[in-house]
Amino acid sequence: MRVLVCIKRVPAPGARIVLTEDGRAIDTRLLSFAISPHEECAVEEAVSIAEARDGRVTVLTLGPPEAEEQLRSALAVGAHEAVLIPTDGSDWDPISTASAITSAVEDLESQGRFDLILFGNESADSGGYQVGIRVARALGRPVVSGIKAIEVEGDTVRLRRETAVGSEIYALPLPAVLAVKEGINLPRYPTLKGRLNAKKVEVQQFAKERSGSGQEMVRLITPPQEVKETTILDDATAVVDLLEELQVVRS
Repeated sequence: MRVLVCIKRVPAPGARIVLTEDGRAIDTRLLSFAISPHEECAVEEAVSIAEARDGRVTVLTLGPPEAEEQLRSALAVGAHEAVLIPTDGSDWDPISTASAITSAVEDLESQGRFDLILFGNESADSGGYQVGIRVARALGRPVVSGIKAIEVEGDTVRLRRETAVGSEIYALPLPAVLAVKEGINLPRYPTLKGRLNAKKVEVQQFAKERSGSGQEMVRLITPPQEVKETTILDDATAVVDLLEELQVVRS
């Protein structure tokens, strides 16, 4: 079984986002980066499926040369191959991104079809919910998003998707495209051996042209920062007074 996981390099969760002076990009000089959390779970799911079925996992990302760091993080936890679609570091819109990934998948499938293509449900930075669905449509394959459980049964994959009133169960023929959600599993930590092996893997590169999509970014806007005050209560009387103020206890 061949599984492809598409990941994205995003600012590490909890990082303070600072924009450049023109408001058109993120100032990355003091930022650390990670794999988007939903996609980190997608990598873990792919590796688990491959281990159970003697399969191979390929990870793919579109981004600057520095995104090789995230590819090697995925290799360190069990992926076998890595592919980079290099960019100049500018943010590509969902249409251009999906078009480039679709083209790269078609190139890679000259070596054999991918049974599953996994995406995160949405990226941690832009949260567009689009790329996986666009790729699935371009490839003519079934797709389900919001996945919280995957079980491969022969030529079929059974999926569970949570809703506000319960769960939905889907059965899709392979090959299929899935968008998984954080919480589907607990991603493993890379071992020292895994990190050393990851350094030896050659990262393939597939250069793709940025397609014209009609979309244009005007500027970025950061949400207002929440300022929270912390008061340290140093005696029991102050604690009781606070509980009374909150109407937790009554005197």
